[in-house]
Amino acid sequence: MKRFLFTTVAGLFVLASLAVASAQDRTQINNQLDKSAQIIQELTSPNTTAGIPHQVLEGAKCIAVIPGMKQAGFIIGGKHGDGVATCKLANGRWSPPAPFQTTGGNFGLQIGAESVDVVMMVMNDQGMQSLESGHFKVGGEVNAAAGPVGRDADASAGWKAAILTYAKAKGVYGGITINGAELNQHKKNTEALYGSDVPFAQILQGQAPPAHDPAVKQFLTTIHSAEQHAAAQ
Repeated sequence: MKRFLFTTVAGLFVLASLAVASAQDRTQINNQLDKSAQIIQELTSPNTTAGIPHQVLEGAKCIAVIPGMKQAGFIIGGKHGDGVATCKLANGRWSPPAPFQTTGGNFGLQIGAESVDVVMMVMNDQGMQSLESGHFKVGGEVNAAAGPVGRDADASAGWKAAILTYAKAKGVYGGITINGAELNQHKKNTEALYGSDVPFAQILQGQAPPAHDPAVKQFLTTIHSAEQHAAAQ
């Protein structure tokens, strides 16, 4: 009897621990979505003149955001950042957010900030297919370039790059170069958001189970509004 009670209590403790961990993971991914929506809003607001050009927003096939990536000194090197990505679907809508993590690489941004918000605009099919794979290295398999800055800037100089990258830190906007950074699906955050380990491509192709969190809706609404405003210019 004592062994049975011990086993039962231990089992309940494990279940309770898993429930707490799951709730914490859900809170974490929702916070990332909220911060990502805020970053996109800041970089695409009609009142922002130093943000992402209209041409880039209108032509982007996917958008990936990494809020608050930490850096050491003046250059981000070998650091870790968690983010979310979405791709434009054939029906004009944006896919559910796909959680990912970035490791390694050097981000050529010298602004002396402790953390930096990074936005990657995927501009062609090669970049989109690499992102959908759930694992790729920027600068190796996919070329990237610092994106042109300014809402009315001419984006033609960067169209040959698969990914145009932007950063914001200490209120400063700028293009950023990335070399050797690896992007991988964040399986733990995927499970927290969708209840199972949904393949990255399935999410970005709009085939993930519904996620009804307000943070998801706000993130996608912000992306859609930014794209619509850019198209109207």
